[in-house]
Amino acid sequence: MRLLLLLAAWLCGLSSFAANRCDVAVPTEMAEVGEVRLAYQSIGRVQDPALLLVMGIGGQLIDWPDEVVQALCAQGFRVIRFDNRDVGLSTWVQQAPATNLTYAALRYRLGLSVSAPYGLRDMAGDTLALMDHLEVSRFHVLGVSMGGMIAQHLADLAPERVLSLILLMTSSGAQGLPAPSPALLALLSRREAANRELAIEQQADLLAALGSPATHDDRAQLLYQARAAYDRAFNPDGAQRQLLAVLAEPSRVALLDRLQVPTLVVHGTADPLLPVMHGVHVAAHIRGSQLRLIPGLAHRFQEAFKAPLLGAVLPYLAAHRRPIGVAQL
Repeated sequence: MRLLLLLAAWLCGLSSFAANRCDVAVPTEMAEVGEVRLAYQSIGRVQDPALLLVMGIGGQLIDWPDEVVQALCAQGFRVIRFDNRDVGLSTWVQQAPATNLTYAALRYRLGLSVSAPYGLRDMAGDTLALMDHLEVSRFHVLGVSMGGMIAQHLADLAPERVLSLILLMTSSGAQGLPAPSPALLALLSRREAANRELAIEQQADLLAALGSPATHDDRAQLLYQARAAYDRAFNPDGAQRQLLAVLAEPSRVALLDRLQVPTLVVHGTADPLLPVMHGVHVAAHIRGSQLRLIPGLAHRFQEAFKAPLLGAVLPYLAAHRRPIGVAQL
């Protein structure tokens, strides 16, 4: 009995240590990376393997759910989340969007060129420079939506530095894949609001539209999330420029075909923005990749799907936590 009590106390101590080590209430710091400044947070021990989280269009670092970040950290990772250029507390590009988004989306669907102030490869360069700033030579990457597209470029730019790649709710950008509905695109590009209240309502509408029909969203919770994002930083022009960067991007199929980084592709069967064939297509073009489809998952970190997402991601990260030949601490 004494032995069992000692074991229980030891396990409680480990749990308390992990909770303290993975506290998400850390200060937001700034990194000068070339022409931009990036706001970032580092959660976990510096000596642990680094896991870089790359967010999607208009998303801020706070859009990574704290409990998901804590679960990743508790797996033994130093989790780094940041604001991409043009969102949050990072540099806002001053150049106005050069074209109407509806017109740009039409040109994209017709296979015509779209102009943008910067590209996804530029944003991948930002992330690489951030890791240089943090003096992290090798790291794991988890990118969601546009962040998954940036992560593809990152693995192509510096394959020797990317230990593993997790691509969530993302796309190859190839022509012919199913498109989102015009109504959803309209919500995504609707950024003009006369006041704070209307802007928050519009963001809550978008969050609801990106959710799964298999689960019910609490409107009050959606408004809370939208309010937190608005009050931290509201830059609708930045989200438009990011969307233009996605539309201006040519197909990444050739890039994916040459990747040789261990890769897990996770996609939902109910994704309204990037329907499931986008994820299937990505996995088909990355040699040796694994594909996990989650029934009912849409294009958000909804409460009902956090456990299935972590169930797909955590075992993969555990298997690739350290490169072959590197001893555990």
